[in-house]
Amino acid sequence: NARVIQNGIRAVTQFFSQTNHLMPDQPRAQVVAEVRLWFNPGREEALYIVPGIFGVILWVFPSMLTAIALVREKEQGTIVQIYASDLSATEWLLGKELAYLIIATGEAVVTLAVAALLFGIRLRGDPSTLIVGTGVFLAAAVAFGLFVGARAGNQTGAVQGTAIVGFLTALLLSGFIYRLENVPFPLSLVSNVIPARYYIAITRDALVRGTGWAGVGLAPLAIALLGGFFFRMATRILGRMQFSD
Repeated sequence: NARVIQNGIRAVTQFFSQTNHLMPDQPRAQVVAEVRLWFNPGREEALYIVPGIFGVILWVFPSMLTAIALVREKEQGTIVQIYASDLSATEWLLGKELAYLIIATGEAVVTLAVAALLFGIRLRGDPSTLIVGTGVFLAAAVAFGLFVGARAGNQTGAVQGTAIVGFLTALLLSGFIYRLENVPFPLSLVSNVIPARYYIAITRDALVRGTGWAGVGLAPLAIALLGGFFFRMATRILGRMQFSD
């Protein structure tokens, strides 16, 4: 049989080559695959968690504080004085926005300081992305608090609104805990209108990757648009209340 003869010749040839060291005993791999992490090669847990915590903390607390303060004025009746004055709803809310934006900025500075001192987190690359992104994100958080406060009838409702709508969405639909690619289809659409999603992308770039504006893209613009929407809704609600009174 020709096949048997061919196999026999091949076996003799291989034996002769190995005996005379004309070919190695085992084939050697020319390419060795090695997995290496580009960012966070030491797999430090703080670099995974801290950037995401920024997005949750700086979204929940400024919005909750703003919503409670606005509802308290409605409960105490002091907001009626605003209705009787020449101030429009937009002007009054802008004053609230600036006041609580200053408070939120102080909170952001303290949060960054704690992250640097306790966890050794350092900025990588261009710091302007984090500065601009944080400012826009805090303004959006305060605007969301104004919107919730304008809708809520009491402080309990304000807390529940910011906790349920604000906290849960920032925790579960921002990419902090679950990868957005693994989020089911209906919820993945909702994640597109969650400002914390875009801010966490900014913090991870500033604290882990360090690619600068090229890695951030249009995230600050998306946050600004969402913040403007919340502020606009708050002015419409308070404007109708002022007109009805």
